[in-house]
Amino acid sequence: MKYLQKTTLNKLPLNKIGYICDINCSSNIKRRLLDLGLIKDSKIIPVLDSPLKNPRAYEIRGTIIAIRNEDASSILVYY
Repeated sequence: MKYLQKTTLNKLPLNKIGYICDINCSSNIKRRLLDLGLIKDSKIIPVLDSPLKNPRAYEIRGTIIAIRNEDASSILVYY
């Protein structure tokens, strides 16, 4: 699969499909994200911005989850 660009999850445009490449955060947060299904090559789509743009809602594995921008900035994605 060829990807055009690599960015952090918080900068991925709304409704653009991205694939998780790497998670670079503290071990506690990383464990929680892995438990939610954010593993390498998982498809993730930003679907909704909150009024203040933080947190942001993402669809992953058929579920909508909210991730703070602080945490999303440590998740690298291809799109």
